[in-house]
Amino acid sequence: MTEFRYAQFCPLARAAEVVGERWTLLIVRELLVGPQRFSDLRRRLPGVSPSVLTERLERIERRGLVRRSFLPPPAASTVYELDAAGVALLPAMIELARWGIRFLLPAVEGDHFEPDWLRMALRAFASRSTAPAKVYELQIGFGDERFVATITGGAQGTEVRDGAAPDADARITFAPHVLLGLAAGVLTADEVKRSGEASVEGDGDALTLLPRFFEIAPNRPISSASSL
Repeated sequence: MTEFRYAQFCPLARAAEVVGERWTLLIVRELLVGPQRFSDLRRRLPGVSPSVLTERLERIERRGLVRRSFLPPPAASTVYELDAAGVALLPAMIELARWGIRFLLPAVEGDHFEPDWLRMALRAFASRSTAPAKVYELQIGFGDERFVATITGGAQGTEVRDGAAPDADARITFAPHVLLGLAAGVLTADEVKRSGEASVEGDGDALTLLPRFFEIAPNRPISSASSL
């Protein structure tokens, strides 16, 4: 007996069966960052029970999305990593992320957040066409933590990399939801300036130009400045 429940000879139906279960896509997202131990996945996916996580991992391992590897000492632990079918999901997940930002904002207090998620989002949303010929250093704060990324624009689009840019045209400090709101066009530069939730050193047009480094453009409005 087939393990698929949809009696439909359709690739979309098969895809929905494989990755449509709760937590499955998020497990794949975590493994896009790199190999993870079971305990790592538990920490990065708050709300998933050990039994559900075990069942999902076993199922997608059978289907070729993930595989188990053993790290030698001193780590001496089993990790999960993406297999061929899991790696092949990357383009689809990028497009899903670009679509999903329509429903991301406003930020919900208490939501778990991992810096890696924003790193992946910046690369997924980076412009594939001409972007302003500027270099901006983004200092992104969340709770007591901060990470720094640099975006470089030009005729070939936007390059995103980790780390500071000593010769940046501007340094912008803000929270993840403000960055994503600006990049998506959900928030305007004037709204962010009035809210006081971003600071800029250098290029005075940085907040205005920032959306041109990215290609997201969901239909406005999704939220308002009052939701900041």
